[in-house]
Amino acid sequence: MKILRLIAACLGFASPCMACDTALVLSIDVSNSVDVAEYRLQVDGMADALLDPEIVDAMVAGDVAIAVMQWSGAERQELSIPWRQIRTKFDAERLSADARLMTRAFVLSDTAPAEAIYYAVDLFRSAPDCKQQVIDISGDGTPNAGSDSSTARQFAQRRGITINGIAIESMGVAITTFFQRHIITRDGFVITARTHREYPDAIRRKIIRELSQVLG
Repeated sequence: MKILRLIAACLGFASPCMACDTALVLSIDVSNSVDVAEYRLQVDGMADALLDPEIVDAMVAGDVAIAVMQWSGAERQELSIPWRQIRTKFDAERLSADARLMTRAFVLSDTAPAEAIYYAVDLFRSAPDCKQQVIDISGDGTPNAGSDSSTARQFAQRRGITINGIAIESMGVAITTFFQRHIITRDGFVITARTHREYPDAIRRKIIRELSQVLG
């Protein structure tokens, strides 16, 4: 009888039976090179992207799970929003509101993307069971602390985790090239934002691309 009820629930669109398409960690750089206004652009850009109708439809269709983290120096990573599965438009609106209200986790800190990757990989231990696991790394500088970024990337890659990136070129450094060579996985991609002001559009385009399988 219990089995028949479970089958009926699945056929009746009950949320526990929905398959998660993607588990996505959204991470933002809050190292010393990011000032107050630039932090606000990242947070508001993320929150706005999570309200984009195209992204909301894709998240709901794929029962997508999202977590948000902040990172900077070697021992400075924080899970700001634990895993949330987006099953309704209301779920997306609540996630967006919480992202917009995030307080900055760290100030006056170094840049250690390798440790951010290791931290993000560990988050998947508590993630819902999803077909794909993806880490988004955004940043505007090359490392000045922590371990080797390429080794961290390989660590993620061996576990079947995809790393994509937003390279913010505001510091006049070829961050996109660094991301391509040392951060993203073989199946990953980089989107370049020439300044922090381009970040909101960049994160929208990146999430749409990541969820393109759901969109078809």
